[in-house]
Amino acid sequence: MEYKNILFNVAEGVALITFNRPKVLNAMNLEVMTELGNAVKICALDDNIRAVILTGAGEKAFVAGADISQMQNSSPLEILKLMESGQDTLRMLETMAKPSIAAVNGFALGGGTEIALACDIRIAAETAMFGQPEILIGIIPGWGGTQRLPRIVGMGIAKELILSGNQINAKRAYEIGLVNKVVPSALLMEETMKFAKKLTKLPAFALKMAKNSINYGFDMPLDNAIKVELGSIAQCFSTQDQKEGMKAFLEKRKPNFIGR
Repeated sequence: MEYKNILFNVAEGVALITFNRPKVLNAMNLEVMTELGNAVKICALDDNIRAVILTGAGEKAFVAGADISQMQNSSPLEILKLMESGQDTLRMLETMAKPSIAAVNGFALGGGTEIALACDIRIAAETAMFGQPEILIGIIPGWGGTQRLPRIVGMGIAKELILSGNQINAKRAYEIGLVNKVVPSALLMEETMKFAKKLTKLPAFALKMAKNSINYGFDMPLDNAIKVELGSIAQCFSTQDQKEGMKAFLEKRKPNFIGR
């Protein structure tokens, strides 16, 4: 697929997806979401890709939200298509075997916050801003924001943000657990890439099983969830990386994981 709205690069096992519409603060529409879905699918299927970073072009925005100018006169059926596309793409991002990191370099509003929420890890520049301001234009979040936000920050704070439409800065986002780390803007990509490269050195199947256990066990009753964990850890013992990791530990040396 030829990309017009995103940049997609792979180096040293890390895929970098950059939203590339800086003139409109990287606003999302169906075309951009389709391109993102294609890139995420490639990341999910390519064994050479071990971690994924999402960020925004320019200094102002990660993704400042959906493209309101294109949504304004849409019919319910047209909006349904856009929302379903976004939900399907973000669920694929969330559940794929590879870990994903949002490097939030500026405004992450509406759909921007929702994209970040679907990533496993969120690292924010000090200048980043977050929010679900959809209520201020007469709608609600539609790419999973009403569901992922309370799961990450708790019901009370999620309702505060969604019902008020208020924006919060990176410091507040860190305080409520919305982001994992806040760094100076000039160091954002360096710190994010450093973390991503660390993940590429870890056993790929164990990373997959860890994500599966967390993602699919989270909403289950505890007795059911720990059975998911039980099956996942048992499967790890079918891999060469498990044998190498334990052997290296006993031999007091650094393991050489090969992703199998």
